[in-house]
Amino acid sequence: MSLLIAAVAALIAFVLGYSAHHIYNKIKLNKRIGIVKDEAEIIIDDARKEAEKIKIQGELRAKDIVEKKTAEIEHDSRERHREISKVEKRLQKREEALDKKFEGLEKRESEVSRKERDLTQKQQSLSERESELDAVIEEAKKKIEDIAGMTQEAAKNELINIIEDEARHEAAKKLKQIEDQLHEEAERKAKDIIALAMQKYAGEYTSEKTISVVNLPNDDMKGRIIGREGRNIRSIEARTGVDIIIDDTPETVVVSSLNPIRREVARVSLEKLIDDGRIHPARIEEIVSDVEKEIERQIQKAGEEALFDLGIPTMHPELVKLVGRLKYRTSYSQNILNHSIEVAFICGILASEIGYDIKLAKRAGLLHDIGKAVDHEIEGSHVDIGEDLVRKYGESKAIIESVALAHDPQPQSLLAILVQAADAISAARPGARRETYEAYVKRIQDIENIASSFRGVEKCYAIQAGREVRVIVESSKVNDEEGALLSHEIAQKIEREVAYPGQVKITVIREVRSTAYAS
Repeated sequence: MSLLIAAVAALIAFVLGYSAHHIYNKIKLNKRIGIVKDEAEIIIDDARKEAEKIKIQGELRAKDIVEKKTAEIEHDSRERHREISKVEKRLQKREEALDKKFEGLEKRESEVSRKERDLTQKQQSLSERESELDAVIEEAKKKIEDIAGMTQEAAKNELINIIEDEARHEAAKKLKQIEDQLHEEAERKAKDIIALAMQKYAGEYTSEKTISVVNLPNDDMKGRIIGREGRNIRSIEARTGVDIIIDDTPETVVVSSLNPIRREVARVSLEKLIDDGRIHPARIEEIVSDVEKEIERQIQKAGEEALFDLGIPTMHPELVKLVGRLKYRTSYSQNILNHSIEVAFICGILASEIGYDIKLAKRAGLLHDIGKAVDHEIEGSHVDIGEDLVRKYGESKAIIESVALAHDPQPQSLLAILVQAADAISAARPGARRETYEAYVKRIQDIENIASSFRGVEKCYAIQAGREVRVIVESSKVNDEEGALLSHEIAQKIEREVAYPGQVKITVIREVRSTAYAS
């Protein structure tokens, strides 16, 4: 029983405890809920306050924005209004200007109308005056014709003649100016060409005018010519005044000197010494002395023979020697003495044809290059030297003038013209002067190639040193008339493309052969 009571008591106690705990928790929960509600209310209040604050700030910001936009719009509106005002002012000014222009145009139009009326009146007046002037001019013409004694047509022709004469005079003056300019230009170019030719042929000229070659029987002779310690060669050079060149050229000794007489003396002396075989200073002195005397005799003899051949009776002895010295002078491989004699003969022939003094012409021709006999010893051109020599040795005024004008482009003396013509004939004679082998061959080839380049040409040959070309054509392709035209065309092409002395004769040969056999 006690246990039951205890159990009931425990159960009651448990129920009471549980109830008390439940009540306690409920009280505690209610209290917590109250606290949370309070906090929630506080938060809600804060949120409301914050929302109110944000609302107020938003309203303020929106208000500012609205104010700024409003200000900007008002500013833009004022600017646009200002621009519109300016445009309106400009349009107003333009309108005013257009009004002024329109007024000006109206004034001008009225002025033009007025001037047109004035011009019409003036034109009528001028027409009337023109008619009056025509009448006056006609009357004046009649009076002038009566006074001058010639018609208007005759006066016009006279005026044309005067104008033509003046035009011819002006043309002649202009032509003279052009000729003078061309002459100056030609002279300048001629000097350039001569300078170029001098440079081009300097080597050839030097070898032609300054050296002579002595052939030796063998190369051992070189040592004998040199001698012990060179005494023989020094002796020859000192005695003759030349330079002896002994090099590796086989069996050859070169004698070098500008003086052709000394060079000839040295050459002949060397040949005599080689033939004699006794080469030493004493024998050299002896041989050279003999050769000098022999050369002097040859010079004198050559001069006298030239005078005899030309029929010139007398001449100063020194001039005769100078003529003889030309024997040892060459120009472009042409011997000057032979050239002078040839010029003298041609001069005589030309003089006889025109009735001039033949003897005087021959004398002038012989002496025209006399200055070349000593142009290596005396300074100056051979023309000036020759003029001084003939004057010094008492030649006549005509001879002196012909020598002085031997190369003058415009000689005034008839004798000088004869000498120049004869000199040109002698120098241009085929074979008279040497042309370089390469240039000669090239010129011949060029002429033949040009002739062969035409249609119908079968063969062609350049003959007489290129002074004549014989062209053989195919008769089936070139007729007689075309042959004549072909020769003219070949001549023109040669003139354009080939440099040559004198003239080139073109001969076109057209041959027709008919063959038949009798059986």
